[in-house]
Amino acid sequence: MAGLARVVVHVRRGGAGGPARFGQSVTGTFCPAHEDAAVVSCGLDGGRFLLSDMPFPGSTVALLKRPSFCPAKRLGEQPELALPAELRGRGVAAGVAVLLQASTGRVLLTRRAGTLSIFPNVWVPPGGHVEPGEELLAVGLRELEEETGLRLEAGTFSWRMLGLWESHEQLEARMRPSESEVSAYAWLEPPVLEAIAATEDGAESLGNVPSALPATVGITELSTGSSSTVQLPTATFLNTAPAEGEDVERVSTGTKFALRLWLESLGEQGRAWP
Repeated sequence: MAGLARVVVHVRRGGAGGPARFGQSVTGTFCPAHEDAAVVSCGLDGGRFLLSDMPFPGSTVALLKRPSFCPAKRLGEQPELALPAELRGRGVAAGVAVLLQASTGRVLLTRRAGTLSIFPNVWVPPGGHVEPGEELLAVGLRELEEETGLRLEAGTFSWRMLGLWESHEQLEARMRPSESEVSAYAWLEPPVLEAIAATEDGAESLGNVPSALPATVGITELSTGSSSTVQLPTATFLNTAPAEGEDVERVSTGTKFALRLWLESLGEQGRAWP
């Protein structure tokens, strides 16, 4: 990513608000402490990404959600006291993740490089931070191309916002993934996607893969400028969130949330799989 500046999240409730703090749960601004979701109005507003309990010019209504184990949710009423000094004045950056559906119904996920300090080896959609002056669609298209080499031309696709996820922790022949960010990618079939969306983090991991699913899934792994197709156990995609401090290859919690919203949107539109 060329620029270092990032668009930060602002929150507004009851007409008052300001920049979201790194130590607060953004979702918690709009819902009771025992809940983890709220419907908000959101949109870019003067170089900031604004979340509000009231509509504003250019805003879109969306579901905002956090994981039940959100770290900021558990910091207490004075989160700044529990944070290192260097983090107390930090804001919350806005980002975009692209859930790309091909005409076949398959959806693209990428495995984050093992060398990354945040969520190594976790399966996520392509995505990244919003930079000043960018529209959300432009961010998604830029990150998709940077991470996978896949460029979508205007008029060849349609898009919609699915929802908002709070995280305190992102054709075949045309793809040229960036190995610094992506170690593998996979176009997943509908039954596997539905099974991933049905898993709940915090629950016990599945011992056996349902008989309706294939035992393995073909993924494309990247290494020193070349790629190869390997079979990954389907159970890997069905892993639930690991214990604190344990790095396990899995699909991120936010990606599962996005898949659920995407499946719901297909049902609302009366669409079946292609």
